[in-house]
Amino acid sequence: MPQSYDAILAAPFCHLGACFSGTSLTRLDFLPATTQLTAMPDERIQRLANELAAYWCNPAHRFDLPIQLAGTPFQLRVWQALMEITPGKPITYGALARQLGTAARAVGQACGANPLPILIPCHRVVSAQGLGGFMHAASGAPLDFKNWLLQHERQDHERPPPTSPPSPAGGRGSERHAQTDQRRAD
Repeated sequence: MPQSYDAILAAPFCHLGACFSGTSLTRLDFLPATTQLTAMPDERIQRLANELAAYWCNPAHRFDLPIQLAGTPFQLRVWQALMEITPGKPITYGALARQLGTAARAVGQACGANPLPILIPCHRVVSAQGLGGFMHAASGAPLDFKNWLLQHERQDHERPPPTSPPSPAGGRGSERHAQTDQRRAD
């Protein structure tokens, strides 16, 4: 069954499906670039579009959006740590795991379960031997997205953005299940 989105927005390398609960963003999925975009019918969607546009122009932009996270206490702890990683300075799964007193594989699983990629920058966590995975994938469009985001954050602002990766055949799945709720408004 296809995921229902409150908005589908353009990104430089794909489209993004956004879900809200009230005014809080709860989910952001990568979708094929062929997915039909939606109009900006309300303030929360326009605000998300503006925040994303600011990030596309400046990778150091700090998002200012109300979000609602659903995950285990461990996932929430990892996601909070992800938000502290400086753009353009990726960290390895192992280094983040040592900071959190846990295993690298557990950090990778929490990163893969992240419902708000880009805002909670799981793409900034890489393998000691390369990119690592992204969105529970080891190849294909998800790694193209991760690579694009990392290049975007490393780029000199005088250069044009990195080239777009190919569109995925399908979007990000919707298999995650909420276990706990946390509200955050930065």
